[in-house]
Amino acid sequence: MRWLCFLLASAAAAQAPPVKPLHFDFSVIPVTRDSFVFFLDRKPRGYAVWQYERRAVETRQEIVYTSHSEFPPLVEEDLRVVLDPLSGAPISAFPRYDLSSPASDTTMKEYDLDVRGDTIQGRRRVLTKKGPPAITPVHHTLPAGVVFAEYELYAAAVTNAAPGDSLVIPAYDEFGDSLATLIFVVGEPVSIQVPAGRFDVLPLRSGNFRLYVTRQDPRRVVKGETLDARFSFELARSAPVVPTEP
Repeated sequence: MRWLCFLLASAAAAQAPPVKPLHFDFSVIPVTRDSFVFFLDRKPRGYAVWQYERRAVETRQEIVYTSHSEFPPLVEEDLRVVLDPLSGAPISAFPRYDLSSPASDTTMKEYDLDVRGDTIQGRRRVLTKKGPPAITPVHHTLPAGVVFAEYELYAAAVTNAAPGDSLVIPAYDEFGDSLATLIFVVGEPVSIQVPAGRFDVLPLRSGNFRLYVTRQDPRRVVKGETLDARFSFELARSAPVVPTEP
C-alpha cells in the first residue's frame, strides 16, 4: 500500500518541528486479519488485506505482518515483514509491487531484505518493459533504533502518540533504498464512521497523508486518506488469522 500512497499523495507537506522520539509498542498489536476498501473520489476502487500473526520459530517469538492490496489497473502489492515482538525491531522484509501504469517503464519492484544487528542486507530486483531484470545487492549499516518506513502504515496504531505531539524516528525506506525520517504530527481525538462501524480515533499526519487509529484495544488503523481526501482506505471487516508458511 505504500507504493499506492506514494502515487496518490505528494511527498512534502509542511511538518511541525518534531519534539519527541517516536516509539512503537508491539505488545498491543492484535492478532487479526483486517480488510479495507479503497476509494478514489469517493468511489470504491480496490481493496487491501492486512494480517498480524504471532508465532514461535525455534527459540524466537515473531510477529509476521502480511498484506495484499490491489488498485486496478495500476498497482498490485504484496508485503511480508517479520518483527521482534519485544523490541519492535525489524527482522526481515519482502515487498513486491506490480505496476501497470502506461507512464512508467517499471513493471515490478521487489526487495528481499534481512536485518542482522545493525546491518540490512539482501537484494533489490526491478523489472522494466525493456531488457532483463536488474538485480542490485543491498548492504547497509543502519543507525541504532532504525525502523522500516512501512511502520508508518502497519504500526501506526501502536505508537506513543498523544494529542498535539510531533513524533520522529529514523527509518529505512525499502522503496527508495535510503535512510529517511518518519514523522507523525498528532491531531485531536475524533469519532469517525467506516464500513466496519464507528470508532473513536486519533488522527496522525505524515507528509500529505493522514491515518486514523484506535487508542483502545484492539489497536488498529481504521482509515487513511490523502489530505485532499481524493484517495482513502477504510476498514471494512476483521476476521481470524489465516496461518502463513514459516
